[in-house]
Amino acid sequence: MWLALALLSVLHGMAAGECFLNSPFPKNPEATMNISEMVSFWGYPSEEYDVVTEDGYILQLNRIPHGRGNYGPVALLQHGLLTEGSIWLTNLANSSLGFILADAGYDVWIGNSRGNTWSRRHQVLTTTQDEFWAFSFDEMAKYDLPAMISFIEQKTGQKQLYYIGHSQGTTIGFIAFSTMPELAQKIKVFFALSPVTTVIFSQSPFRKLSVFSDSGLKVGLHYVLHSQNVFRRDCEIIYGLFHSRFDVYMGHTPAGSSVQNIIHWLQGVHGGALRAFDGGHMYNSLHYQQTGAPFYDVQDMEVPTAVWNAGQDCMADPRDTALLLPQVRNLVHHKLIPHWNHMDFVLGLDATDILYREILDIMKKHPLKMLVLLDTIFFLVLSLEDFEISFKSFEFFESF
Repeated sequence: MWLALALLSVLHGMAAGECFLNSPFPKNPEATMNISEMVSFWGYPSEEYDVVTEDGYILQLNRIPHGRGNYGPVALLQHGLLTEGSIWLTNLANSSLGFILADAGYDVWIGNSRGNTWSRRHQVLTTTQDEFWAFSFDEMAKYDLPAMISFIEQKTGQKQLYYIGHSQGTTIGFIAFSTMPELAQKIKVFFALSPVTTVIFSQSPFRKLSVFSDSGLKVGLHYVLHSQNVFRRDCEIIYGLFHSRFDVYMGHTPAGSSVQNIIHWLQGVHGGALRAFDGGHMYNSLHYQQTGAPFYDVQDMEVPTAVWNAGQDCMADPRDTALLLPQVRNLVHHKLIPHWNHMDFVLGLDATDILYREILDIMKKHPLKMLVLLDTIFFLVLSLEDFEISFKSFEFFESF
């Protein structure tokens, strides 16, 4: 009974926040589009790929190869908890980071973590099997991120890229880049937007659930994580507000995750540190060869890192960020935005002026040495009186 009441409380609390991003009155065509369709809708070239992880999950990876210009340096964008790749494209084109980067000459790749709307496939398992959902952000860092980066490297030939993560997208970055040095070498700059490594001070609605047992949460959270209708109904009942983009936000969020992932986050409320999922003595002994869940040490990461956090962030509380910053060994930039909340980094109408221009400036200060194949065929014949000069078709590489 108490668990049910708590879940309802969380639902209403989350819906209250979501309603400022959602509306029951769809009027924008993007509200029902997938990521590729959203990209094409705004007139950009769109590519979509399936990436298979080492443990068999099939992830959707989207690409905007260029904007108004030609191919350029690679930027990989990774979404946060309960969202998906379209979060980088949800506002108008001149206010969405994915399109802004494309127009600035970057080769934009958009990741989708396992379990979200677009990454619910596996080579062997189905979504009806519990084994499919037996993952948390541990596996996203260990398998998803390396698979996506490796695929991008093979596809583009580029040895380094810019990584931009929001919320949980930063968490898996900190874990992956601190535990896999070879992967870390492929990151030119890590842009951490609303970074989350600890949730000691978090005031997220999910925090209310941290008092319940893992077994109880597994039952109660299943309905929450796999249904958008709950959020939509609560929005209609509580607010019924209308905004020009609310329907687009609602059409793509929440995008789902696993119960184990949420439990992993709730463990951080009491644990006070960035640790692997604690599945109990038997689970830990099998997976980690020790009885306790191991810690992740952000100080082991050497990637140049730029951090932005928000003063009104209920998930990434400024006090948690204050604990993180001294651990970032190669901090190249930090900015606190006092009036922002957790979603302003991806949905804020003033994000272009406050954040995105700064990201572009830092990219220019840390340019990628990229290999560009000029595959345009040139043919020039200069006929002179006594001789003919022919420049036949050729290909060449230019480093810059």
